[in-house]
Amino acid sequence: MRLRVEFTTEPFDLDEAPPHALVAREVVEAAELDAVDVGPFGNTAEGGAEEVLTAVDALLRKALEAGATRVSFQVNVVAEGDR
Repeated sequence: MRLRVEFTTEPFDLDEAPPHALVAREVVEAAELDAVDVGPFGNTAEGGAEEVLTAVDALLRKALEAGATRVSFQVNVVAEGDR
């Protein structure tokens, strides 16, 4: 099974990326995922279920440790033809 996760960390800072956002980026970029798109208002990553779930666990733990007060996730199963 393939999964796509969309996530944001808060609080937002439009002038400079806060530490929790930088940590979240580092986690998904270092994970064994097939696709990662990091943006100022939302981020997506896609890969095998185990890899995505492992990355989500690490992202949540590390972002909270780095000062995030809220982390929002949406996880979707990716159909074979949606790649």
